[in-house]
Amino acid sequence: MADGGLKAIFLAQRPTLLRLLVARLGNREDAEDVLQDMWLRIDRLTDQPVAQPAAFLYRIAANLATDRRIATGRRGARDAVWVDSQPHADELPDAERRLMAQHQWQQVEGAIADMPERMAIALRMFRLEEQSQRAIAEHLGISISGVEKLLQRAYRKIHDRLNRFAEDSEAARRQHGERGTDRAR
Repeated sequence: MADGGLKAIFLAQRPTLLRLLVARLGNREDAEDVLQDMWLRIDRLTDQPVAQPAAFLYRIAANLATDRRIATGRRGARDAVWVDSQPHADELPDAERRLMAQHQWQQVEGAIADMPERMAIALRMFRLEEQSQRAIAEHLGISISGVEKLLQRAYRKIHDRLNRFAEDSEAARRQHGERGTDRAR
């Protein structure tokens, strides 16, 4: 079956696929995103015959839903670790807290400046402009999963940059503390 036939079956099955995805993902927005990813995948298929096109579409939907649930779980776990690893505001004096936030923000800006252009655009659109992943995908001409991958890589770059900054800051504090101890003797 040519992809035109598969697209026609997709369009005919779309309402049922949407209900299935809403049930699996728990919300309509994620389900619509998965349907968009499905459409893009179907669009990329060559004229390969598909023996059971409806079953093929339901398998794609189930696989994409599973991938999205896994990615969401990982993102939640990563965000929880990030929050837990940060110093709590009540543990630092106000001046130190402001200075630390300023230095961290400089590191974030530096990480964004070092990112490839599309990655930086996706991150800015998502985090600063609060655009949906679908809007970002349309703007960049990529799939929603492509946007998710760009955002994951962007977060990783920022996380790595902040970790290096924290390690460098800790090493400098230790070195400064050692010098101070030597002077006190």
